[in-house]
Amino acid sequence: MEFTSAVDAITSEIIRAAIEVHRSLGPGLLESTYEACLAYELTDRNICVERQRSFPLLYRSMRLEPAYRVDLLVQETVIVEIKALEQVLPVHSAQLLSYLRFADLPVGLLINFNVSSLKKGIRRVVNSYVPSPRPPCSSASSALKGRDS
Repeated sequence: MEFTSAVDAITSEIIRAAIEVHRSLGPGLLESTYEACLAYELTDRNICVERQRSFPLLYRSMRLEPAYRVDLLVQETVIVEIKALEQVLPVHSAQLLSYLRFADLPVGLLINFNVSSLKKGIRRVVNSYVPSPRPPCSSASSALKGRDS
């Protein structure tokens, strides 16, 4: 419960900072502009933020580094992906969810600054992914054999 309220406090502060940036700049600029200004606004509020933080991807025994970069990592807890698009598509939420899963982080914000009111451009994405245990090799082998018979 304590961790959840801390994450909620961080996301609330990010949203307040993003609203301030949007009020000052309005829609129609590049994503990189909003990223820089939001990072500045968060830093000005004494919130730890990293821009373009890279993460590795582990695939079986292979490590890809860097595999992907997130726009902002706030307080080592929340990923913020910034967009300046006519329309945010489901693929953008899926991308953020993948980032959260690979980084093993609980929540992210997808913020589209290309809207008249920023409240319409904010999506909270929660990582509720829990990997299911793998079946033992013998179970998988027998399941395949049964299918071929």
